Amino acid sequence: MKKLFLALLAVFSIALVVAGCGGDSKPAANSGDKKVVLKVGATPVPHAEILNLIKPQLAKEGVDLQIIEFSDYVKPNLSLADKELDANFFQHTPYLEKFASERNLPLVAYTKVHIEPMGVYSKKLKDLNNVPSGAKVAIPNDPTNGGRALALLQSAKLLKLRDGVGISGTPGDIVDNPKNLQIVEIEAALLPRSMDDVDLSVINSNFAMEAQLNPVKDSLFTEPKDSPYANILAIRKGDDKRPELQKLDKAQTSPEVKKFIEEKYKGADEPALL
Repeated sequence: MKKLFLALLAVFSIALVVAGCGGDSKPAANSGDKKVVLKVGATPVPHAEILNLIKPQLAKEGVDLQIIEFSDYVKPNLSLADKELDANFFQHTPYLEKFASERNLPLVAYTKVHIEPMGVYSKKLKDLNNVPSGAKVAIPNDPTNGGRALALLQSAKLLKLRDGVGISGTPGDIVDNPKNLQIVEIEAALLPRSMDDVDLSVINSNFAMEAQLNPVKDSLFTEPKDSPYANILAIRKGDDKRPELQKLDKAQTSPEVKKFIEEKYKGADEPALL
């Protein structure tokens, strides 16, 4: 009986060892199913909303898209350069190029996704014909969007800039100011809140939409639909061959995203003309 017990014990021990080995091998068999993590910085509206739309599709393709939201235009680029992000999605090419050049950062545009028209808004005025003399006008305080805002005010015939300055204009480039407008430079994200304190605010559409403002319905003047300021996916130089970024690129410019932008934002945001 003792020998039988020892024999059974030996068989049971071997079975445990085999089972243990089998348990260890199971995760190894599934190790190829692990998703590649892709961290993308974005401002909430509409950028993070667009990324959340394509997140399930990328998951099916083996990409774990992690969306990190920012409320400003500086940290997303610094985080991308510091390799805390794999890409970011919030800006247009002129802003990226100026930012990267001034800070010597290896950042480049990867793909155009959509266009957000900049608009002129007011809580005090119903149209631009009634702008009073000495009116306060708030514009973004970063050079590219500030120059873009001044160019928009010129298109609205509220002022005139020095010839040739383009989107690089500053308040110092104003050569004709018949209304004696007072230009107030404010951080772009804070512009919607400035509307109570100024007569006009020139606001980027992503921040306007976050404040429940629609460029089509609520602005007194807005950029045309063929605006050259398409919002882009930005990456580090040399990363363009990474398969996960190529999958993100394809998903962001898909017919599904185009339809989502057209139906959700109804002209407040336009798919880029690729």
